[in-house]
Amino acid sequence: MRKELVIATSNKGKIKEFKTLFAGMYEVKSLLDYPEVPEIIEDGDTFKANAAKKAETLAAYLNQNVLADDSGLSIDALNGEPGVFSARYAGTHKSDADNMAKVLSKLAEVPEENRIARFTCMMAIAEPGKETLFFEGQVEGIIATEARGTNGFGYDPIFLVPAYGQTMAELTSELKNKISHRADAIRQVKNYLLGG
Repeated sequence: MRKELVIATSNKGKIKEFKTLFAGMYEVKSLLDYPEVPEIIEDGDTFKANAAKKAETLAAYLNQNVLADDSGLSIDALNGEPGVFSARYAGTHKSDADNMAKVLSKLAEVPEENRIARFTCMMAIAEPGKETLFFEGQVEGIIATEARGTNGFGYDPIFLVPAYGQTMAELTSELKNKISHRADAIRQVKNYLLGG
C-alpha cells in the first residue's frame, strides 16, 4: 500500500499537479478529503508565512505530516504585486480571468522589456512536534499582452516563458511539470522525502 501525503489545498488545479508529480510515490490527499477541517485563513505577508500556517494548522488537526504550498505571481513593474494576494488580486470572489484582466490593465502601458515577472512556490512540510521545513521554487518569465492557451490555471495564460516562446498555459503538462515553480519545489521535497 502506498503511503499517504496530505496536501493543504482545495485548489483542483494544484491537486491535479501534485497527484501527477507524486504519482507512484504517494497517495495524495487534500482538503477535499477532509471537509470537516476548519478554514485556514491565509493572512501572512509572505509566501513562507502562509505555507507554514497551512501546513502547521492541518498537521496539528490531523496529527500527521502535511505538505502545504503558497505560491503566486510577482511582477517587478508592479512592485511585486500581486504577490501573496495572487489568488484574490481582483477581489475575494473573483475568477482567474478577473485577476488576469487586472494585471493586464495595470501593465497596459508597460513595454515588454519591463514586464518581468516570476512565479514563486514556497513549500512547507509540517510534522507534529518537529520543526517545519521549507523548500522554494521559482520560474522567471514575462507577462504577455493577452491571455494565450488553455492548459493551466491561475495566471498561466499570461505568463510567457521566454525559452519556449509560449505561455505556461500553452506548454504541455509534461513540460510544465518539468519547469514550473511548483515542479522545482517538489523536486526538492522529493529529494528530502527520499532521503536525498
